[in-house]
Amino acid sequence: MTTELKVEAEFSKVIRERHSVRKYDPSWKISDEEIKAILDDAILAPSSSNLQPWRFIVITDPALKEQLLPIANNQQQVVDASATIAVIGDIEAYRNAEKIWEYAEAAGYVTAEVGAAMAKRSRDGYSSMPVQKLKEIALVDGGLVSMQLMLAAKAKGYDTVPMGGFHPDKFRELFSIPERYETVMLIALGKAAAEGRSTARLPLEEVVQWNGFEG
Repeated sequence: MTTELKVEAEFSKVIRERHSVRKYDPSWKISDEEIKAILDDAILAPSSSNLQPWRFIVITDPALKEQLLPIANNQQQVVDASATIAVIGDIEAYRNAEKIWEYAEAAGYVTAEVGAAMAKRSRDGYSSMPVQKLKEIALVDGGLVSMQLMLAAKAKGYDTVPMGGFHPDKFRELFSIPERYETVMLIALGKAAAEGRSTARLPLEEVVQWNGFEG
């Protein structure tokens, strides 16, 4: 076994070139297949007990975008970008535990016995948690998959901007989203019409402490 690390230089380039873009070419269309490829990369993100609580609504219909616009505080990228992707989290994702472990068994990752035991552990453990804790888990996992989605898009030449500025209740009403699902964010996806603004970051020594914490 080699002792050398495998360094992916392109990743360093992707994370440094990704900026939040708010101006998009409204004439540019991203195919459904391209969006699926980006989402395929996104869902490789980690999640609590691999329950993958994320769900996505891909909004490409112009009329629906117009309905979404005021709900998203009239952020123009909602209609100009090729797609707006809503990320939502399933707070009852543990109900899919058996299915997930069946896929793992079919792929040869676990035996049927191990899969069944792991599924039972997840279902029993998560179903007994308070709703607030399940919401927190869904939001954390939703944030992980959202960041991966944005990096996957950038790696394919597209730009994005995450949006937390929208009215969740009105969004729920528009899409008839059950209470089981927690809204995470909206992400505009498309071809930039203007470059995103570069932003400064706090120096590392201001945000990192070693072996302890002082506020």
